[in-house]
Amino acid sequence: QVFSRVFELLDERFTMESFCADGDRVEPGQRLALLRGDIRALLSGERTALNFLQRMSGIATHTAELVSLLQGSGITLLDTRKTTPNLRIFEKYAVTVGGGTNHRIGLFDMILLKDNHVDFAGGIAQALDRCAAYQKAHGLNLKVEIETRSFDEINQVLAHGGADRIMLDNFSVEDT
Repeated sequence: QVFSRVFELLDERFTMESFCADGDRVEPGQRLALLRGDIRALLSGERTALNFLQRMSGIATHTAELVSLLQGSGITLLDTRKTTPNLRIFEKYAVTVGGGTNHRIGLFDMILLKDNHVDFAGGIAQALDRCAAYQKAHGLNLKVEIETRSFDEINQVLAHGGADRIMLDNFSVEDT
């Protein structure tokens, strides 16, 4: 759809017949689509459309490979918020096409308790308690993700129960 949209913006009479859908596996040399439109528009949009197609296909393919490795494990592969400037929505879409799950879109859609928040609050339980109190005071109901650095911290989060997601960050087995 992104590939097609590039040409639609350049030529209102542009049409495309697709021979595959987003997420389909394709083989080298396989025909993907037949484009019809003004030749100037086709040549003007060609590089931009191909750049989107190549980048998003690479992301989707790599995501699919990782999802395949995790199959049967019960683990959900999440993407990152750290994306290429101005391409976030496209890159996140490519992750979903590859079978991954969007983690978060921005800083507004989830609370992240980082290790420095935990340290400042005096520990895992205190940070989670303060987060719950903040949400209650402000009428919020956002998911809470917390960074952990060791198995001990993971166990503390699980014992508390106040987080929706646990992130392994600067994780060290030696620290346990």
